[in-house]
Amino acid sequence: MSAFILDKMCRACKRCVDTCPFQAISMLAHLAVVDPTLCTECEACMEACMHGAITFKATEEKKANG
Repeated sequence: MSAFILDKMCRACKRCVDTCPFQAISMLAHLAVVDPTLCTECEACMEACMHGAITFKATEEKKANG
């Protein structure tokens, strides 16, 4: 599962874009967007995000399913 941006928490600071070693994140209309074909789940973006706007889909699915 690739990184997942929580839209309401993203502040378009671009820290994730600058941190991703695989250029898997870009900005689109003031929102970070992940290219799942380039994301390797290294979690560098998640560690760099000071707003907690990045998670991984598997984590979100687990939360939703309890």
